[in-house]
Amino acid sequence: MKICVLGNQARAVFLFWKVLMRQMLAAGHAVFCLLPDGDPATEQSLRELGVRVVNYRLDRKGVNPVRDIATYFDLERVFKAERPDLLFASTIKPVIYGCMAAKRAGVRHIYATITGLGYAFEADSFFKKCINRLSIALYRMALQHIEGVFFQNRDDAELFRKVGILQDGARVLFARGTGVDVARFDQRPLPEGEDFTFLVVGRLLEAKGYREFAEAAAMLKRQWPRARFQALGPREQGLGSISAEEIAQWARDGAVEYLGEAKDVRPHVASCSVLVPPSWREGTPTAVMEAMSMGRAAVVTDVPGCREVVRD
Repeated sequence: MKICVLGNQARAVFLFWKVLMRQMLAAGHAVFCLLPDGDPATEQSLRELGVRVVNYRLDRKGVNPVRDIATYFDLERVFKAERPDLLFASTIKPVIYGCMAAKRAGVRHIYATITGLGYAFEADSFFKKCINRLSIALYRMALQHIEGVFFQNRDDAELFRKVGILQDGARVLFARGTGVDVARFDQRPLPEGEDFTFLVVGRLLEAKGYREFAEAAAMLKRQWPRARFQALGPREQGLGSISAEEIAQWARDGAVEYLGEAKDVRPHVASCSVLVPPSWREGTPTAVMEAMSMGRAAVVTDVPGCREVVRD
């Protein structure tokens, strides 16, 4: 069988699909990844696994309809040329445009993975309300008549049913995240000393709760000045991103230390006392599961996706 894994970032596909793709290859399937261009190092790592890489055009964060239409036709072109038997699509735009293009191109088995809802389901402004309504309509078209939809928590599935995205008879499956390699994220001793370090890991987006983290850090530093608050993750551009100036201001205020982006988060998790992901909503927070695998406590928000991975 020829299998296509469609995503919006090479690094995310490598991190979260690597083990599954190895199993696909070991079972004798041909696997190729369909990814936006721009990350040759990670693409080379995928090739070393035995996976082919095919590029397509994607404006990951933009809301330009002309570019999104171009993405749809680019995907349709690739599907017609490659003729995969099975498609796994994950994240918003690959799911929407990938599933529609795959149906048009005659791909027989199509699965969508809803890893979180992102800004498409935020409605705190008129612009976001418009994006929300458009996203619901596009999701509804994309997920009709496909083989199955994977969700990482039941709240997201219920929301999709409530707003009419999932039709009666739709096959819904649940997967608790993408899993954690417990041998790689092995238990580590807590840092020595009495000082506490609180760490948040994730892309620098407002929906990840970075502003709430910075506000809480500023309050707690007044009471416990030796406590440290650190942020680790890549900066983003576009809708809902945290600006470089705002990050720098947190550092100047002595509230949050920005550690930048890391290919390997384990040394940073090992040096922290507690992981604090103040996210507004998640599919299943991989960073939390990785930290708990390493023996770290996690303080999470009581929101879909996060509440499922901890026990009070």
